[in-house]
Amino acid sequence: MSIAVKVLYLGDIVGRAAREAVAEALPGFRRRLDLDFVVVNAENAAAGFGLNERIAGELFAAGADVIVTGNHGFDQRESLPLFDAEPRLLRPHNYPAGTPGRGFAVFDLADGRRAAVLQVMGRLFMDPLDDPFACAEQTLAEVRLGRDFDFLLVDVHAEATSEKMALGHLLDGRASAVVGTHTHVPTADIQILPRGTAYQSDAGMCGDYDSVIGMEKSEPIDRFRRKMNSKRLEPAMGAPTICGLYLEVDPRTGLARRAAPVRQGGRLSQAWPA
Repeated sequence: MSIAVKVLYLGDIVGRAAREAVAEALPGFRRRLDLDFVVVNAENAAAGFGLNERIAGELFAAGADVIVTGNHGFDQRESLPLFDAEPRLLRPHNYPAGTPGRGFAVFDLADGRRAAVLQVMGRLFMDPLDDPFACAEQTLAEVRLGRDFDFLLVDVHAEATSEKMALGHLLDGRASAVVGTHTHVPTADIQILPRGTAYQSDAGMCGDYDSVIGMEKSEPIDRFRRKMNSKRLEPAMGAPTICGLYLEVDPRTGLARRAAPVRQGGRLSQAWPA
């Protein structure tokens, strides 16, 4: 059997405690899982809103190959030039033309194989961007798994599970994996779809789960009870759980052989690829 491409995807990193935990754990993850490629979502890494050049540098130094973002990617205004300058930093591909950065890129692995990452953002209950379905279709009409790259991860940053699932089935057989982010809760629907694409509705967040989706509890509770914003949301600082998805991809087809959850630390039940 040919050697699989081994990939780790980590969900939204929320705040300082989480990003420090991820930076500390990533070198060990790479060794223990013999990883070829690591993608992390860092759109909430800077105090819960966006990221900056220093944080991106720390995550790259720890072992991330690519950083993806989402609807909070541009919250730190000083980071805007970074999206054009750093090819390993992506934002959703279906932002309008002229937005800084890119949402699709191909990367060379150490052994000569090639990995691609595409990120799109949903439109249900989100900002009304360009159509993510048309964006994905157009991108994959121009490039093809198995011809232009050996692996393709698609991050669907979206609120609605139905929208993520629909994109997963649309891209089944044309992507190695379609993974959802944004809702900050790991879902139990990890599977390999009929045509060979690994799928999970949400990879979960890397953050403190004694929280409201990663934020200290009192302010979100007050907002729901009183319909008033009394103060800024702040990331919870308890022990974070690192959440993500481990993938093994057949290099001959680019399709998934295996998909398994990764959960380490914090309050959630632990999971590690056997």
